Amino acid sequence: MTTDFFTGERGRLFGLAYRLLGSADDAEDAVQDAYLRWRRVDPGGLTAPGAWLTKAVTNLCLTRLTSAPARREAAAGDELPEPVLTGGGALGPLETVEQRESVSFAMLVLMRSLTPVERAVFVLRSAFDYPYPELAALLELTEANARQLYSRARRRVDTGETRFPTSDDGSMRLTESFMTAVRSGRLELLEDLLVADIATWMDLGDGERVHVRGRAAVRRNAAATLARFATVSDFLLTEVNGAPGILFLQDGEIVGLTSVETRDGRISALRTVADPQRLRYLRTQFAAGSGKPGAAAARRPLP
Repeated sequence: MTTDFFTGERGRLFGLAYRLLGSADDAEDAVQDAYLRWRRVDPGGLTAPGAWLTKAVTNLCLTRLTSAPARREAAAGDELPEPVLTGGGALGPLETVEQRESVSFAMLVLMRSLTPVERAVFVLRSAFDYPYPELAALLELTEANARQLYSRARRRVDTGETRFPTSDDGSMRLTESFMTAVRSGRLELLEDLLVADIATWMDLGDGERVHVRGRAAVRRNAAATLARFATVSDFLLTEVNGAPGILFLQDGEIVGLTSVETRDGRISALRTVADPQRLRYLRTQFAAGSGKPGAAAARRPLP
């Protein structure tokens, strides 16, 4: 029964840890560490075992966020989070704007500007809808302090660029149109698909990162990106971190992806990850096929 209960909670705990850490590998480690702690307690003596697990995972993540490596990562700032296929529910329900926003690349990057405790308050409140009294008890804060921390965190992330990723039919069609224009080499067609101040980020591995802004720069960058993936055998459309994503495959293995963000019927941001180290979890999901939540959605070939 103990294992069964934890298994039922694992998906929620992974979604919590991933939002806090921005790393799928680190999130899995946190959940596994929580499981080891869980095995050492008597669940029958817990009045709220779910809350106990939430607190355990949150504390493990807070410890990780205050470590020296985590502080160095936050200082770097331009490294993209590890992507996760979300079409099958790998990070929990993404039914509301807040839930979808909480796993977007844009939000995960913005949350690096928060202190660990601010991040925990923000995630638990905005993504998991924790009431302030429960949130305060879980983090051992006063309710007034919890409210203050959430308000401060919300102000900080709201100063960032417009977020609210979507993966509806309109944004998916827009993503298809973008990829068709790029693959055909008719980059002039991108003019009507991109907002004027579109931004792109590329995380290519070995410390190589590219950030450009504006239609002209993005058109050049799109050509360079396609050239980089010239040998890929397949392009698949899926949902990554709550937004449309393009997977680049070579011999059935993911070698890169581009996450597409839209605004007012046009593409507003492109985020590309080609660093093999940051693609490990995504590859595991994809290789598992329909047997892994989130992987079944990655089966729609682009023209």
